[in-house]
Amino acid sequence: EEEEEEEDELGQLKARIKAAKLSPEAQKVAKRELKRLSNMNSQHHEYTSCRTFLDTLANLPWSTTTEDAVTIDSAKKILDEDHFGLETVKTRILEFLAVRKLRQDVAGPIVCLHGPPGVGKTSLGRSIARALGRKFHRISLGGVRDEAELRGHRRTYIGAL
Repeated sequence: EEEEEEEDELGQLKARIKAAKLSPEAQKVAKRELKRLSNMNSQHHEYTSCRTFLDTLANLPWSTTTEDAVTIDSAKKILDEDHFGLETVKTRILEFLAVRKLRQDVAGPIVCLHGPPGVGKTSLGRSIARALGRKFHRISLGGVRDEAELRGHRRTYIGAL
């Protein structure tokens, strides 16, 4: 009975991954991880880690895109409305947006704002999202000390998660 539940869960997970319209690289990884998961006992120490990874893959919006509606003048206006001062920071953000507009072949640039609490990182991020006509997602990386944790390599070490 327990094996039937696992097979049903695995079937549902396969269907969710197929419906997610993953990129070819992600499909390759998902296929490999699904095979690993299907050969693994649910009591295995890596089962939960592998399952969580596949759940995350299935939940990401792979085929959802947003067109950037950026004009440097409107972005400057939005930044000036939302923030008084911070001229150096605003200039750097406008430079980033200008380069992005000129070089649209750059895939997936991420703005990472770093600094102590209360200096305006979140509000600057919201302003950038508003200027681009995009949704804003804040990801707190407090306590992350290793780049491998961000890239997902940590899950290769037993008991690391």
